[in-house]
Amino acid sequence: MKKVLVATDKPFAPIALKGIRQVVENAGYALLLLEKYTTPEQLYEAVAEADAVIIRSDLVTREVLNAGKNLKIVVRAGAGYDNVDLAAATEKGVVVMNTPGQNSNAVAELAIGMMVYGARGFFSGKSGTELKGKTIGIHAFGNVGKYVATIAKGFGMDVYAYDPFVSKSDIESCGVKPVDTAEDLYKTCQYISLHMPANDKTKKSIGASLLSLMPNDGVLVNTARKEVIEEEGLMQIMEQKAKFQYLSDVAPDAVEAFQTKFAGRYYATPKKMGAQTEEANTNAGIAAAEQIRDFFEKGEKKYQVNK
Repeated sequence: MKKVLVATDKPFAPIALKGIRQVVENAGYALLLLEKYTTPEQLYEAVAEADAVIIRSDLVTREVLNAGKNLKIVVRAGAGYDNVDLAAATEKGVVVMNTPGQNSNAVAELAIGMMVYGARGFFSGKSGTELKGKTIGIHAFGNVGKYVATIAKGFGMDVYAYDPFVSKSDIESCGVKPVDTAEDLYKTCQYISLHMPANDKTKKSIGASLLSLMPNDGVLVNTARKEVIEEEGLMQIMEQKAKFQYLSDVAPDAVEAFQTKFAGRYYATPKKMGAQTEEANTNAGIAAAEQIRDFFEKGEKKYQVNK
């Protein structure tokens, strides 16, 4: 009997876990569960007998893969997969998949929610501003970016997007205005919402040169990864632009400096919260379980990311 391990430092919602269990057990597999673990050694022990593993933001390192002697597939329940050592997985013949699109609405709602929070002065009781009529630039127009565009238009915002991998016609079909370069996007918009993955091309790509193009009251919203931010450059811009805000779904490395220097203009969630809804949990968790089932039963590899 194949064994599917759900290894989550941040556990799935109960309703999501129920759906995962149903898919796994209906396929004739056994479900193993490791939640709220505190050391890598606990994960090493749990993965030792697993044929497949479902994770969230958990790290699947070379050591984890070495411990998983029977491991054939790892599925990240979510879009990003930079928490998995893809090279090591490929060496060991382990297929790695993600579940694109399943968390998109949850992340988009958080991005817009943080914009409202920042516009209203973090609900301090002081007079704030509204989103209606403001310009927003979506940097990377994938699944999440499209949801952000839809919600922003509902708020009456003027929506622009830049993505070198998406055609202008596809962007326009969503009722969004495409721009030719990232510089054009930052020059045009008061709000910028980031939705790119963290990779060799994007890491530290958002820094002073781009942010300097934004207005004094610009707002940078990051529900992507902290690694895409060049933090020294961002702090430099926040020092120069007295009303500039940074709102993030993950604390920067220099969190204490941001808290001290930019109180009232900086906010980060305590933990990454983009996918922390029952709906997103359920969608991504069940999709992960179904992908594992289809991989074993049909050889399906549609969402493999380490090809």
